[in-house]
Amino acid sequence: MIKSTLPLVAFLWTAFQITLQAADPAPRKPNVIILLADDLGYADLGCQGSKEVVSPNIDSIAANGVRCTAGYVSAPQCCPSRAGLLTGRYQNRFGFEANPGPSAEKKAGLPVDQLTIADRMKAAGYVTGMVGKWHLGREEQFRPYNRGFDEAFWHPNGGVLFPQKKTGFIQDMHRGANPIQEKEYSTDAFAREAVSFIDRHQRDPFFLYVAFVPPHWPMEAKDEDLAKFAHIPDLHRRTMLAMMSSLDTNVGRVLQKLHERNLEEDTLVFFLSDNGGPTGKARPQPDADFEYGQNTSKNDPCRGVKGQLLEGGIRIPFLVQWKGHIPAGETYEKPVISLDIAPTALALAGVAPEKDWALDGTNLIPFLTRKNKLSPHDTLYWRFQFPPARPEMH
Repeated sequence: MIKSTLPLVAFLWTAFQITLQAADPAPRKPNVIILLADDLGYADLGCQGSKEVVSPNIDSIAANGVRCTAGYVSAPQCCPSRAGLLTGRYQNRFGFEANPGPSAEKKAGLPVDQLTIADRMKAAGYVTGMVGKWHLGREEQFRPYNRGFDEAFWHPNGGVLFPQKKTGFIQDMHRGANPIQEKEYSTDAFAREAVSFIDRHQRDPFFLYVAFVPPHWPMEAKDEDLAKFAHIPDLHRRTMLAMMSSLDTNVGRVLQKLHERNLEEDTLVFFLSDNGGPTGKARPQPDADFEYGQNTSKNDPCRGVKGQLLEGGIRIPFLVQWKGHIPAGETYEKPVISLDIAPTALALAGVAPEKDWALDGTNLIPFLTRKNKLSPHDTLYWRFQFPPARPEMH
């Protein structure tokens, strides 16, 4: 008697399908990129209303995502603001409240008991990279490659643009633990390294923090960028606009690489400034010497400047793009803060913050998609006082 083999074949085929489904890889976790400007005024982007700043690439982040019109940082100065951004905690909680003075700078740093976004994203299986201005400590234990970053191309305090004329290299640049000789304008070099990181890790979930220098002092721009603004009579403002043009070009290089690698829908991009702009005083004549530490940025319509707890010191451009996942071309008016970036990144990584992490931010995605119509925060807090020794240099 011959028995049919059809039931057996059906059984084997079903088992095969189940095996294939079980073997399917888990969906890719989204990448996260933070693009940070330094001392950028609230009004100094085209998408923020500027008629002078030429910033089509940065503006595209707003066009393809959400522009948060009430975006804030946790301090009006470089070091404490970056400490808050990278930990997701008010820096006042761990005593990192101002830029260290010159005598303390070599030994000061982000306390080692404070974990960074990079620490937490690395633990979640991400490749982590840091490019640009660090400014959270020079000593070995504070350096970015010891703070959760797998790769770091970095400068200790970031006050560099052109290489030194005497040596032909940017002073004090590092790749990981090693000093290096860098010949490019730093804005170009930082974008080059960011693009390389994306290329090398395009198949991995990655977290990339890119901290550019412009429009922070020193006021130094390439000739080809200065030529674009020859019609601006004030040399100081002309130089700032040229520095911003270079920044925009290099942000565009990063965005273009995401496009080339088909990563735009897999990558959440933040663009913001570390604090408001140090606008400077009215200049008596167009060719007057540069005012030390000032960059002619504009914080309109906000009162105040970098270093102050008026809006001009802490309210900054805050742009978010995640194509296909958050709306395009919208504005979000409720207050958000740089402390929100860490919990947002962790949510994308599938990490639920533990209570003892004491993060002060919140995951912004439900708010930006309007699924949560409440405000991300009931209250935001600030405490700040300038240190005594020329803090404007930072």
